[in-house]
Amino acid sequence: MVTFLAGGTGTPKLLDGATRLWDPDDVTVVGNTGDDVELGGHLVCPDVDTVLFHGGGVLDRETWWGIADDTTATHDELRRLADAAGLDDGPRYLADEAQTAGRDIARWRRFSGVAEFMEIGDRDRAVHVTRTSLLDEGHTLTAVTRTLADAFDLDVDLVPMSDDPVATIVHTPEGPLHFQEYWVARRADPPVEDVEFRGADAADPSPAFENALRGPVVIGPSNPVTSIGPMLALPGVEAALRETPVVAVSPFVEDEAFSGPVADLMRGTGRDPSTAGVADAYPFADAFVLDDADGTELDRPTVRTDTAIADADDAARVARACREALERAGAVA
Repeated sequence: MVTFLAGGTGTPKLLDGATRLWDPDDVTVVGNTGDDVELGGHLVCPDVDTVLFHGGGVLDRETWWGIADDTTATHDELRRLADAAGLDDGPRYLADEAQTAGRDIARWRRFSGVAEFMEIGDRDRAVHVTRTSLLDEGHTLTAVTRTLADAFDLDVDLVPMSDDPVATIVHTPEGPLHFQEYWVARRADPPVEDVEFRGADAADPSPAFENALRGPVVIGPSNPVTSIGPMLALPGVEAALRETPVVAVSPFVEDEAFSGPVADLMRGTGRDPSTAGVADAYPFADAFVLDDADGTELDRPTVRTDTAIADADDAARVARACREALERAGAVA
């Protein structure tokens, strides 16, 4: 049994190799939900959906977002209507009182669908409509995620980090921004002053997440701040990670990030944007997988390989390094 903590694109890419080494029935993938938004009344779970579409063989691998060859007729019409009516572009937050009213799982991250600021394909939207409708019928996000995973014929067990609302809020000189506004609408433009995981102290890890923490854990090359940080902010998660073998793959080669805003986010939260900073962020990790070109010396066991992942063979190479690191950490994986 092995558990992967997944956010962004790094860990989903690694899963291509993980399912070659481990029986998919023995793999649990825990998806970050801090990035989730309610947009136009529909709950969008970007990190969960990347794993969902990846496992279902329909992911757009050019963007690592949405469904390949999806149409965008509804999105395009929403943009046309807003333009024709002279309405301001998004992101358009709902009023403060609306952020905590209505659907509990969506609180603190609710946006109007007017001038939809995130491009959502038509088939992609059907997933969000189904998810939201099942939540409104009274099902938990864990149960809904597993239902959708069955619909996409996933081999692994995909679960959300929590059934409760947690929202990643990036604090900037221009005010607080939900992560999706910061990353999608603003293209990571405002400087980062801090990152808040709003609601985490009142949320619980999903029971499936808690159960998955009983076995070996792999943290892929995901963003330590906004992909893994929301999970670590949940009560009891770091304590559980200290009690089980944990291996982490650095998303850096020394101080060079592979992709995304990870360096700015780490710097903005007071961490060194580097492999050394990642190790500081994961004091519970028992071993690390670093790139061959990364000369960082850590105080824990290290396995080195080429950590760039462009295809399934690359993913298998990094997954083998993860398995070796788990063995060095004392896990039977």
